[in-house]
Amino acid sequence: MANTYASYAPEAYSLETVNTLFRKVYQYMALGLILTSLAAYFTASSSFMLSLLFTSRAPMIVIALAEVGLVIWLGAGISKISAGTARTLFLLYSILNGILCSAVLLVYTSESVYKAFLSTAGMFGAMSIYGLYTKRDLTGMGSFLRMGLFGLIIAMVINMFVGSSMAELYISIFGIIIFMGLTAYDTAKIKEMAYSFEGTDDEMTGKIAVLGALSLYLDFINIFLYLLRLFGRERN
Repeated sequence: MANTYASYAPEAYSLETVNTLFRKVYQYMALGLILTSLAAYFTASSSFMLSLLFTSRAPMIVIALAEVGLVIWLGAGISKISAGTARTLFLLYSILNGILCSAVLLVYTSESVYKAFLSTAGMFGAMSIYGLYTKRDLTGMGSFLRMGLFGLIIAMVINMFVGSSMAELYISIFGIIIFMGLTAYDTAKIKEMAYSFEGTDDEMTGKIAVLGALSLYLDFINIFLYLLRLFGRERN
């Protein structure tokens, strides 16, 4: 598959193909976000779940490792599994992530969570629309953002030991910028895949839609979490 948007002439694009794929992508992503929200709310509201998860670190570590495993399975094994299995794995990931994200409902006020979610929706929507309709080649942008993401992870690990509030501030700001950029890049990449696989069967389209939904879901969640860290008001 070509890695450049310039290799496709605009007049050759099939609007129907793109629309069909993105409908599925956004539907799966929306369903994933709904499941994440419900799982987070249920976990935060259940004394049994809270005692099960937060009495020790082991359950949360197991869930986090399971999430990593699901992402690797989806990414590396997508050619060997059916579209239905891929959807199931993505939705399972969304539920597990909701369980982990329940902590934010315990730490931050409801007002902060709502505001962060609405702000994220607006920022994500703007960047996704840009990625969908821009005619610029975003390949170089993707390489730059991946380097930035790698640096961000290193900075977060270091700050876990240093505990600098100023570093936390900059990490949150750069995290928002990086994942906003990744939203545009991932959207453009999904569009490119729609053109590359035009004419394939519904099974392949379904798999591409799941992978696209996962990418954009992760972008949305990370923007949301960094906004909370930056502007969220903690409970007393």
